[in-house]
Amino acid sequence: MTASRARRNGRWVEIALSFAILLLLVRAGWNLYEYGYLPQPFFYEPSDSWMDWFNTAYWSRDPGAYNVWGTIYPPLSFVVIRPLGIDACYGRSSIVSDLLTIRDCDWLGIVAIHAIFALNIVLIARTLNLIDCATMVPRTIALALGMPMLFALERGNILLLTFTCFLLAFGPLLRSARLRWLAAGLAVNFKVYLIGAVIALLIKRRWRWVENALIAIIGVYVATYLLLGTGSPIQLISNITRYSSGFEASQVLDIWYSITYGPLISLLNGNVFPVSSAVGSQLPEIGLLVIPALVRFGQMAIMIAAAAAWLRPEVVSPHRAVFLGTAMALISSEAGGYTQILIVLLVFMEPWRGIARPIAIILCYLLCMPGDITVGEVPPFIRNSYFVGHLVEVQMGVGLGMFLRPGMLIAIAIALSASTINDVWRDIRHQGNRRRWRFRRDAPLLPGVAPPVPPVGSGAQSQST
Repeated sequence: MTASRARRNGRWVEIALSFAILLLLVRAGWNLYEYGYLPQPFFYEPSDSWMDWFNTAYWSRDPGAYNVWGTIYPPLSFVVIRPLGIDACYGRSSIVSDLLTIRDCDWLGIVAIHAIFALNIVLIARTLNLIDCATMVPRTIALALGMPMLFALERGNILLLTFTCFLLAFGPLLRSARLRWLAAGLAVNFKVYLIGAVIALLIKRRWRWVENALIAIIGVYVATYLLLGTGSPIQLISNITRYSSGFEASQVLDIWYSITYGPLISLLNGNVFPVSSAVGSQLPEIGLLVIPALVRFGQMAIMIAAAAAWLRPEVVSPHRAVFLGTAMALISSEAGGYTQILIVLLVFMEPWRGIARPIAIILCYLLCMPGDITVGEVPPFIRNSYFVGHLVEVQMGVGLGMFLRPGMLIAIAIALSASTINDVWRDIRHQGNRRRWRFRRDAPLLPGVAPPVPPVGSGAQSQST
């Protein structure tokens, strides 16, 4: 099969998968209209919609965000969210249990959530159009209207704004290096684990880019810390350490929409939920052996790919390097299902070529499906639904996606790691073992576009990003 024919077939596959996403989106809307709640894998508590945003908005006005609430957010989140709400709705008389009613008062916060979501759709479309206009429509549908983005919207999570900064920092829209450094600094100050995406560009030996991005990260942190007046490095590190070491799954719902197997392993190891009595002891024992091995294999594949990319930095695109760093961060720590949009964005910057890339792209479409296959029922429960404003009977179940999504994310990481290793190996075979050090340190971060190398002796100077 020729490369052009493979691309045409790939486009039809992507169109079909994006159409399936739209159909499942219509089904989710019908479920909300008919039964009063969004179906799984949307959040199982229908009264809690947008509360990630309003919890943060409440604590942005309370000095106890770090020593009482124990937040792991750097000060930037609180500094940004506070002006995007109505102060009068967060009076001194408000207590945490009143937060559910604050949504009815703070209409500005709801507008802000959806304005950021709409902005992201525009930025996604423009970005993917610059990369490949032929696949822009299906990939925009999957990324902008797929499950990870809609889950972040329904939760009102600050990741919506993090995604905006992440896209501007590592996508092709911004030409100014200073603006990209600032966007990277903002992204890391929203979600600390994205420091891995910045450091990963050392694989490409973009020393200056990484150095200035780190300066931007520190600058944004210091400025927002001074504005907020709390959130010192000691407080932040202490809360992150306590959060990462203190998690223990207590029920099946803790693995509802996770991107790692950490909650599942915790559940299998714990005594709170009788997993063994439900499925027998043999299956959990096998899971405790196989799952950690799969995670370690994925991490090892990323590390080998990073080492290979270091040997031939000119072969690996900048967004592939960012992917390796981001994937390592996400499969190593539980950060919420909505963070998959970061991985999907980077994978959708890849062309439909070879074997590994199409596998990764198809898996990303599957991750974006706003639906699940129920393999076990749980008793229905009565909850108040915020969207319809009255009590509804919620019927959820044990979804197949609970167990497959983390594995699919690891499979995506392995596929693109294998592609990276293969590209480097082919380049070594073609060029020999001599190391090529001539490359532009600060070439623009345009996905899939290799910068031209000036001829030897021409005296041509590379442009700064």
